[in-house]
Formats: sequence, structure tokens, C-alpha cells
Amino acid sequence: MSSENESEERAADGSPGGPPEQLALIRDMVAEARAKAPKAKPRTWRGAAVAADLPVARILVNKGVLHLDQLWDYAVPEELSEAAQPGVRVRVRFGAGAHHVHGGRREGGGLIDGFIVERRADTDYHGPLAALAHVVSPEVVLTPRMLALARAVADRYAGSLADVLQLALPPRNARAEAKPSPEPLPPPAAPDPGGWARYPAGPGFLRALAEGGSPRAVWTALPGPGWADELARAIAATLASGRGALAVLPDGRTAGRVDAALTALLGEGRHALLTAESGPEKRYRQWLAVHRGSVRAVIGTRAAMFAPVRDLGLVAVWDDGDSSHSDDNAPFPHVREVLELRAVGDGCGFLAGSTGCTVEAAQLVESGWARPLVADRETVRAAAPRIRTVGDELLARDEAARAARLPSLAWETVREGLKTGPVLVQVPRRGYVPRLACERCRTPARCRACAGPLEAPDERDLTCGWCGRPEPSWHCEECGSFRLRAQVVGARRTAEELGRAFPAVPVRTSGRDHILDLVPDRPALVVSTPGAEPVAAGEGYAAGLLLDGWAMLGRPDLRAGEEALRRWLAAASLVRADGTVVVVAEPTLRPVQALVRWDPVGHALRELAERAQLGFPPVSRMASVAGRAEAVESFLAAAELPPDAEILGPVPLPGRRGAPSPGERALIRVPPGSGAALAAALKSAQAARTARGLPAADAVRVRVDPLDIG
Repeated sequence: MSSENESEERAADGSPGGPPEQLALIRDMVAEARAKAPKAKPRTWRGAAVAADLPVARILVNKGVLHLDQLWDYAVPEELSEAAQPGVRVRVRFGAGAHHVHGGRREGGGLIDGFIVERRADTDYHGPLAALAHVVSPEVVLTPRMLALARAVADRYAGSLADVLQLALPPRNARAEAKPSPEPLPPPAAPDPGGWARYPAGPGFLRALAEGGSPRAVWTALPGPGWADELARAIAATLASGRGALAVLPDGRTAGRVDAALTALLGEGRHALLTAESGPEKRYRQWLAVHRGSVRAVIGTRAAMFAPVRDLGLVAVWDDGDSSHSDDNAPFPHVREVLELRAVGDGCGFLAGSTGCTVEAAQLVESGWARPLVADRETVRAAAPRIRTVGDELLARDEAARAARLPSLAWETVREGLKTGPVLVQVPRRGYVPRLACERCRTPARCRACAGPLEAPDERDLTCGWCGRPEPSWHCEECGSFRLRAQVVGARRTAEELGRAFPAVPVRTSGRDHILDLVPDRPALVVSTPGAEPVAAGEGYAAGLLLDGWAMLGRPDLRAGEEALRRWLAAASLVRADGTVVVVAEPTLRPVQALVRWDPVGHALRELAERAQLGFPPVSRMASVAGRAEAVESFLAAAELPPDAEILGPVPLPGRRGAPSPGERALIRVPPGSGAALAAALKSAQAARTARGLPAADAVRVRVDPLDIG
């Protein structure tokens, strides 16, 4: 029914005292008009007129299936033509067969979300087109720049464009969308260097950003809390040039520190904080403010790597070695790699900062793509705490270490530190006693039923960590001893031991179940798992203990040494410059020596040189294929891999809690320059499998640049 007929009918019904014949005549005319009008029903629009101008809309449907990873043409009804602009969210019917055609229009199928990519005058599809069902919102959310970035990420990680956009665009919130965004503030003044003056190239880096330049740097931050203010000043310098800035942090706690630093530097209203803790409405409102150009700076966690900042002048990532920067959803993009793509595509500056240095960051410097941003050795020695080590030889001679697990040096360090402030204790496991071994011969305690590790989750009987069976009468099969010792003691047991040793001092724990953000500047023992260390108020912790270092170094993974050093540096950076940090690990190991010298860059360069000789990432590109043995074999046989590809494996995947292996995993390695060809081959092979509709048991999981190589 047209609007004229509708208004005419309302006028006729509302005219008081009109002649009955006139009212009847009007009703007959309206009924006749209704009968002649096309029945343009929403979602099918059967018989509705097609838009006169650009009647075809090219749609990206929200189905992350690789064999459907393409654009689809739909007819645009005249009534939706004005709202159906490129970049808006729409609803379309998808999956109707060719036999569901009425009046030259395809009908049927299920409703699905999508985005209009472009409007066209014609289509290269020769069959009948379905019509747009509904324009969800007139807000343009998919810009050409965002679409280009999503395509680049999908191509790099052998994923679908729809999956990338699921990560890049937050769900719509109607209430947030209805509210206008504030007017943008004028650019602030360029900040003074502040803490950047401690780095020889620091002031020049800020000056280049403030003058509209696009410097690229790998920043090895000095220990201490100053890194948040320094990152805020880099963002402020970019804003001073009239451009936007984006900084991605590994978690909400670190994002909050930069948020507070930038607010203290520039005040409210100049940046948006995008984290999962914000809630859907607030997060979407802040995202819209960035998208509309009201806010030019963004601080956030992993999903913020796609934030639609206008006139991007700087992208920054803090602590790029943290596993939180790798997305858990397909196609598993990494923040550092996505920001590199944005730096190249937008021609903006790039900053990768951390107290440590990953091998990937070292490669950026070695290749000349980025410049190093480091302090001189004298400044590093003045800012870093004193590092002392306790190895196996000292532990063997130490009566206190044999009786209680902590060596005498650790007890003395704690005692001295508590005189002036809090003491941080890093433990690589949570719980009470996660792993046990024979006290006499150090043979690991195993379950007699499934050979799983025996644990003492609480201060009770032994249980198997795999099958859960109790073990009330364990004895060592090697030497016959009935006494156990802790191989790796958990955070709760450590807190209990320290509490008994220092009964007058409060003991706080920080871990996965309860993470502390801040502890006061007064004597206390803070026991934390890696990555959950709270910041100490004031100048920082008076001392620190890094326990069971071998537990992190002994992991069967290519990145074990790099990850252990990163965790140690992050914890030791929270200790005052005049404090002492004791690490319980073998002093001759390379990561321990790098910690003692406070030389993360040197460690990363040596790791990079070794990986270059062995052909491991980041020197090469690698992908993993996991699934049932038969599925992996058929996938590798069907994939048209590059000629220089090398297949490692497959090898069985480890089972969980005594269960049999869930399948196999193969690694595919290619030299530099063949990464794009590898991703394309894997995507084509996966698309061919999904198009055949194989059962879920035959599915394979493909991941480009896997974190866990083994």
C-alpha cells in the first residue's frame, strides 16, 4: 500500500459527519487501489519494483564457510534503495534453490546477516536474483579501508572474509547507534619527551610523530612503571599532528594503565577504551565514536586491532609476545601481524614495545623494516634491579632448600625486602602441589592405572591428574621410598609456607581465579602466577623471587626460553631499581644469563640466528594441520602446496587426562616469499573439503603461524 493511499484512508475515516455514500465510495477506491498495487512483502518483496538506479547490490553474507567465501548479487527493491548503501548491515535470504522462482525473482532460503559491499547497474549472474530482505541499519560500518584490511588478513591466515569481519566489527546495539557522538576536539599540543628522554632516539621518535611522520620502531622499554606514560606520550604526539592513533594491550589491566596515563596527560574525551569489560552497549557506543571521527585515539585489547581510527598515524602493540594477542577464533590472526598490515596499508607509524624482545620483533629490526628504540647500557643498569641466581649446585649445599624448597638466599632477600615494602613471589603454577616426585631419587610420581602425574590439589590424599583415581599407598618403583617432594609447588602452597615463615606479614595471592591490580606500598608478601603480577604502589616492590624457573624453561616448545625470559623480565620490572630479584634456575642457561645482564635484545638476536639455521619461524612461514590421522593424510594429499613446501610429521596429538590421542598434527614449512602461496593452497584445500559436506569427524583444523610448534 502506498503512502498516498494510506493517508487518504486515514482522512476518510477521520472526517466527521460525512455522507455515508461518500465514505463508501472512498473505501471502494482504496480497496481497488490495494488490489492493483503490487504485494511488496518484506523479506521477499514479491512483485515489488526494483530500484531504478543501481538495482543490484553485491553482498558479503555472514557465513564463515570457505567454499562460500565470495560476494553474492541481490536485487534492491525500490523502497530500500535509499537506505541500501555500501557498508550497511542487511538481512538477506540465502540458500534457496533455483526452482524457487516466482515472477522472475528467487525466493526462499533462510534469513542471514550480511553487508552491502557495492551497488551495481548489472550483474554477471545469469539466473534470477533474490531481493534484499531488510536494511538493518543505515549506519555505514564496513568502509572500503576496513574491507581491504579484512581481505588482507583473510588471505594471510587462509581464512574467510566473513570470519575476519566477525572479529573486526562489533555486534550492533540499537540504543548506542541512536545516540549522536560528540563533536571532535581540536588536536592537542605536542607533549614534551618525558621518559622518552632516557632513550637516545626517543625524542626524535616523538618529534617525527608530531610532525606527521611515520616512523617504525621496536621499543625495548626500561624497567619500571614509566612505560605507560611513555606510550601515552607517543599517542599524544600523533594526535598533535592531526592524525589518529591505536594502541593494543594484552589485557584489561595494562590497558587501564595506559588509559589512566593518557587521561592524566590530555584529559577526558580524546580517546576511547575498547575492552571486553565495557559491555556491549558502551563498547559499541565508543566504537561508533571512533568510526564517526569523534575520537581519534583508541586504547584496547585484542579486538581493538581492527578499530576504525580515521587518518591513522600510529599503531602500537605492547608486549607482543603475550599469547593473548593471538585470537582464539578463526582464522586466528595475531595483533602484531595485523598492525604491520595496517602500517603498510595506511602508511602510518608502527611501535612494538615491551620490557623484553620477541624473535619476531628482532627480525623486524634485522630486516630494516623497523628501527631499534633502546636505552644505553648505563641507563639500563641504573634502572634495573639486581639479579641473583640460585642453581642446582647451590641448592644441593643449602640445608634450608632441602628442608623447605626455598634456598637461604631467597629467605634473606624476602626478610630484607619486607623491611621497606612489599615483596613479589612469582610461582609458575597455581594450586597447592601440582607435581610430585620421589624425595630420594626425584623420579616423578605416576598413577599405577594410567601413568598420569600424581597431584595433591589440596592438603589431602594423592590423586591422579589424568584419570582422577586416588592413590593412598604410593611408593617409588625405582628406589622403594615412601617419601615425596614437590617438583613444582603451586601458588597456594607457596603462600602457606611464606605465611608460616613470616607470621606477622600479610600474604596476598594473585592468579587466574582472582587477579589483583594494585597492592599498597607497605610490607606484604604477594604470591602470583606469571602474568597476574599486580603493580605495587609507590616506587614498586622492594624485592622479588622467581621460583621454579626450570618449570618454564623445561616446556617442550620452541619458544620456552623466550617465554620464560619475557615472564621474568615483566615481573622483575616491577621491582625497584635498588631492589634485588632472586631467580631459582640454572645460572648457565641462556635465558637466565640474559636476565642477569638485562639483555633481552641480545637473547632475541641469538634465538633468531639459530632459527635461521634450522629454518624455523619467523625466518620461515609455517602452518599446522590437525585432525584424525586419515583426515590429515587426505588433506595433505589433496592440497596443492608450493613446490618448496616441506611437511614435518604428522605426529600424534597429546591426549588429555589419560585419554587416547585425539588425532595427529602435521607442520608445513615454506621459505620466505612462499607464505602467500601456502595460505592460498591451504584455503583452497579446506574449501574443497567443506564443499563436499564431510562429517564433523573428518574435519581438519588449519592454523597459519601457530603459537605452539613443539
